[in-house]
Amino acid sequence: MGDAGSVRLPLSALLSQVLVAFTIEADNEFERRAPHRTTNHGRTAGQRSGPWLASMAMWWTCMRFVGEDGITVAALGERARTGTNLRGMQRWGYITVAPDPADSRPKPPSAELVIRATAKGHQAQDVWRSLPGAIEERWRARFGGEAIDGLRQALQAIAGQLDPGLPDCLPILGYGLFSRPPDPKRGRARVASPGATPAPGTTPAPAPDCARPPLPVLLSRVLLAFAVEFEQESPLSLAISADVLRLLSEDGVRVRDLPVLSGVSKEAIAMAMGVLGKQGLVTVGPGPAGGRAPVARLTPAGRIAQNRFHQLAGTVEERWQARYGEAAVGRLRAALEPLAGLPGEVSPLFQGLEPDPGGWRALVRRPAVLPQYPMVLHRGGYPDGS
Repeated sequence: MGDAGSVRLPLSALLSQVLVAFTIEADNEFERRAPHRTTNHGRTAGQRSGPWLASMAMWWTCMRFVGEDGITVAALGERARTGTNLRGMQRWGYITVAPDPADSRPKPPSAELVIRATAKGHQAQDVWRSLPGAIEERWRARFGGEAIDGLRQALQAIAGQLDPGLPDCLPILGYGLFSRPPDPKRGRARVASPGATPAPGTTPAPAPDCARPPLPVLLSRVLLAFAVEFEQESPLSLAISADVLRLLSEDGVRVRDLPVLSGVSKEAIAMAMGVLGKQGLVTVGPGPAGGRAPVARLTPAGRIAQNRFHQLAGTVEERWQARYGEAAVGRLRAALEPLAGLPGEVSPLFQGLEPDPGGWRALVRRPAVLPQYPMVLHRGGYPDGS
């Protein structure tokens, strides 16, 4: 594999695996507590209806901001500081989007439409609201209060120096699976380049929403800052580089093996492979012994891109050591590594990822590894692209 023999995970991979594990554990608990339905795995026992099951990303990007009086589409973007999947949330049964009854115009602008929670959406809000604290308490019992306090402090030491315009979650991945934040011209917050100051006459980005952010907020903000810096210098997204390109070689890897090797869904793999193929970095064809299983192989340009990924990930971490302090980055690594575990070993994070027997994750193949970057897609926002 492309990273064979690697012992030290990139900082972005450590952050990612801890964040993905936290999110999956929260998602499993949401599935257990909240009425819901799924496409392939039925619905909550005893419930005649429910919203389509979605990940906690839909809480962070949408439902946490929808109050009793609703919120306009424009205000949601300003509050969340990132986009959401409004059409999906409507279709899945969490919200309605309609003109304000007091607005007499025949067709108000879409930005002025009002988002309101449905009855099922309110039920989902009640469950989602409690999950970050509940899962953090589980982690304190499982890994030790000192370890989680140390992780919080190490994250906060860096998060406190980041652009306050960063959202409190990872954005839903856009074109090319990039994590780049929305364009300020579309009315949403800008994320500044590292070390940049606001341009004269601009409105400062909103501050983070709470004085003691939930653990996944701290993880997301630090990881997103890393991804933004990486992607400013990379023609490939960190998601594609860390989850797919990293695993490939000139000798070839069976495409059907990539979900197991990466920890992300086959749908996410297909998206990534499409980008890699268009850029001439990967070819897909028969294996050396024939057979029907397609094999993905790095081209010479793909090998260069793979090496560039490893180099750039290391370069960004070195810059962070210079910018935020070698001791601060070292403390963050020291807090993350015991949770993520060593490459090639079963991560301690899997201790909390056993789903309920009736949960949808109990009915599909169990992951052997966690993604080295979250694949947050429009498909419900699951961190592994499910």
